[in-house]
Amino acid sequence: MGKNESIAQFYLQHGQQSPVNTNFNIYRREEFACDSTSLPPNRRDFYKISFITAGEGIVGYADKTIHVKQPAITFMNPLIPYSWEPTTTDQRGYFCLFTDLFVNIDLKKDSLAKSPLFKAGGHHLFLLEPAREMLLKQLFESMLQEIRSGYANKYDVIRNYIQIVMHEALKIQPPEDHYQATNAAERISNLFIELLELQFPIDSPHQSIQFKNANEFADQLNIHTNHLNRALREATGKTTTEWIANRILQEAKALLHYSSWDIAEIGYSLGFEHSSNFNIFFKKHTTITPNQYRKTAVAN
Repeated sequence: MGKNESIAQFYLQHGQQSPVNTNFNIYRREEFACDSTSLPPNRRDFYKISFITAGEGIVGYADKTIHVKQPAITFMNPLIPYSWEPTTTDQRGYFCLFTDLFVNIDLKKDSLAKSPLFKAGGHHLFLLEPAREMLLKQLFESMLQEIRSGYANKYDVIRNYIQIVMHEALKIQPPEDHYQATNAAERISNLFIELLELQFPIDSPHQSIQFKNANEFADQLNIHTNHLNRALREATGKTTTEWIANRILQEAKALLHYSSWDIAEIGYSLGFEHSSNFNIFFKKHTTITPNQYRKTAVAN
């Protein structure tokens, strides 16, 4: 498994030109070469919701593979390695792609934080009954119409549609006919990533993440830190420290962009007792200070 696939690479793989705005886009599957393009097992640096209304294929994600033979919906995020292999040519439905910049705090609050869209472990594919399939068709068609409109706040409307889609998935029982891998490194990696993700999103400036380093995560998983590092390197190519830093940086960017908390409050919530340490961490990973990032994000 190599470096995370970017949105630009995804479009190139499908013979499509990358759009100017990549924060959110939605398409019909039949118009996007989904019948002839296989996706190899890999992580992507964007979120993807696929709604399959016709066509068969094999979906693989984390440690599961499922043969899809009926209408289904999948929720994939940057934490999950996934693959797709079409087995029939008549592929129809919809899919949407979006980045962390599209995901605001409202989209991850309360019950939606438990949605398969934002979890690392658990189920990410759900088979659909006719009534729910019809409802989802209406929602995806509404998103298509909205994104083509000239309404200034259309992305806020689309976030509302995405929330409904996620709630519908939370009502569905996952399929049971899947193959589960037994690789120990994958199992440990999945448990670590799920534990890491359980700490987010941060909902209050008075809330602080509980586990901040590799030793604390290893203690929770009841394994040695070196064992955890080896498993993550084998399964993901990254160390525990890299995973923690990347996830903290992702949350920091979201809070700087969408919250009104001051820099010290954001730093505290992410485990930094002093704002100077947060500034050093953020600049190390982005080359700019948190305040500079906030000014740029607000301007855009």
